[in-house]
Amino acid sequence: MAVIQANNLLEDQSQIESGCLSSNESGPYGTFIGVYDGHGGPETSRFINDHLFHHLKRFTSEQQSMSVDVIRKALQATEEGFISVVARQFSLSPQIAAVGSCCLVGVICNGTLYIANLGDSRAVLGRAVKATGEVLAMQLSAEHNASIETVRQELHASHPDDPNIVVLKHNVWRVKGLIQVSRSIGDVYLKKAEFNREPLYAKFRLREPYKMPILSSEPSISVHHLQPHDQFIIFASDGLWEHLSNQEAVDIVQNSPRSGSARRLVKAALQEAAKKREMRYSDLKKIDRGVRRHFHDDTTVIVVYLDSNLVSRESTVKFPGISVRGGGINLPHNTLAPCTTPTEIGGN
Repeated sequence: MAVIQANNLLEDQSQIESGCLSSNESGPYGTFIGVYDGHGGPETSRFINDHLFHHLKRFTSEQQSMSVDVIRKALQATEEGFISVVARQFSLSPQIAAVGSCCLVGVICNGTLYIANLGDSRAVLGRAVKATGEVLAMQLSAEHNASIETVRQELHASHPDDPNIVVLKHNVWRVKGLIQVSRSIGDVYLKKAEFNREPLYAKFRLREPYKMPILSSEPSISVHHLQPHDQFIIFASDGLWEHLSNQEAVDIVQNSPRSGSARRLVKAALQEAAKKREMRYSDLKKIDRGVRRHFHDDTTVIVVYLDSNLVSRESTVKFPGISVRGGGINLPHNTLAPCTTPTEIGGN
């Protein structure tokens, strides 16, 4: 696991929870991975980090099993919880209505991998090909970014009366000219018209009122039955995928020792970011956070290695729990982001 900061305040949050996936401790057992790429501030991504997994455990207990429905309900409860926070704070802190987060979730349980996504973070599987021995990249998550033509078509179809639902601005497609992602947690001012008003700053508000939500909080969820030749999964915010292709990322993980693999991916992305700006990686590392956002985004990477013997037995076998969060540290102003020492978990 590795985290690199580019913004003044780290907007990425992440977590790994391995052990019991229900609140009554009777199982099922498995592993939960979450990457939450915030925008407009850190409040939504922090809220997801504090609440989503607890909702998942509650719904798993109620249904006594893991399912697509459990994950969808947990995400919905998290969204509703954050909307309640916005409603309470809006009069004093209206800016909270313009804060949101992408949300990428993986759940490994009973030999099955569930992937849920809102926004443009990505999960990529490294799958070995028996005949050749090579490890191929397989993208597991669907993305919701207006740069993708099918996403623009989806927006036009769901907003047939709004010709400006997506706008090309400074060579970048944005929903209403404001935001690149079409689905998220938060961004309440684009989902509930009562928050698209003063005292929210005019630069965030839409000039014209709207009847139906602009953004959606409906996740794309897929189910994958893990195979013995599935080697590892890379979960990362778009800060990584801006600079590395799926196969490049898989090759780096496959051709390196397990320990430090997430850190190596972050470093490769930063080296690529430096190259695009015709500067040295060593110089990029010296740039202070805040300014650094002009060169790369906050980036979170989690690499999960799969052991087929354990994966198939995981839901019933009790094993020691792991709970780790990636959310950075509060650094004094004018100090460098900890770019050379990302958070990392070793061992199993």
